[in-house]
Amino acid sequence: MKGVILAGGLGTRLYPLTYATNKHLLPVYDKPMVFYPIRTLVQAGITDILIVTGGPYAGHFLGVLRNGKQLGIRHLEYAFQEEEGGIAQALSLAEDFSDGGNLAVILGDNTTDADISEAVAGFRSGAMVFLRRVPDPERFGVPVFDPQDPRRIIAIEEKPAQPKSQFAVTGLYLYDHKVFDFIRSIKPSARGELEITDVNNRYIEIGELQWAELNGFWSDAGTFESLFRSSAYWAQKVTGRACEDFARYWTPGGAAD
Repeated sequence: MKGVILAGGLGTRLYPLTYATNKHLLPVYDKPMVFYPIRTLVQAGITDILIVTGGPYAGHFLGVLRNGKQLGIRHLEYAFQEEEGGIAQALSLAEDFSDGGNLAVILGDNTTDADISEAVAGFRSGAMVFLRRVPDPERFGVPVFDPQDPRRIIAIEEKPAQPKSQFAVTGLYLYDHKVFDFIRSIKPSARGELEITDVNNRYIEIGELQWAELNGFWSDAGTFESLFRSSAYWAQKVTGRACEDFARYWTPGGAAD
């Protein structure tokens, strides 16, 4: 399986920090943010990786990642997203890289210490989304579970005002080659983007969506609060010492549990 890290966008929610560089190169404790999704893939045995990026600072990745060897990457490629077309549009740039095989896809601002190697090893076809219970599901895609079979997802709703569960779709996915056909078949949403939620719902329609819950820590790092939360967690994990005010962001059962 190959891996794709989606690290485009302008990072406007993190202005003025992202006036200087791409969001995914900002520090999360002692490492650039993008090192964490790379770590997730490499620890699962995925060492052929494509970075999809864009915007005025795309070239900064070369200086930070170089050829990726120091991070355990065997083969590293880059793709440039010329427009702000959404996660699914960014993923479409990986079709040639995939060469008809399965892909592990992770958003570049996702930091987790969960081990996905078992899920990767057992994946054969269809799609798999990784879920996490969070205190603010309205910020994410939210799964709707079948009342008759709680293990089955019947829909995913994008940023719902009234979430039907406390789970978030984390921005970590496994896909087979059909994902590119589904991307071509969907239409832009009201905000003018190709939504990955629409792609996942296509897999639900044909009965080929699986899910797994991430164990351990998971957080995105796309807002000031979540960037701080991620940095605080990794600082504690690396040093063994809690950061000042860390307890305010450490809530049992929450995103940082």
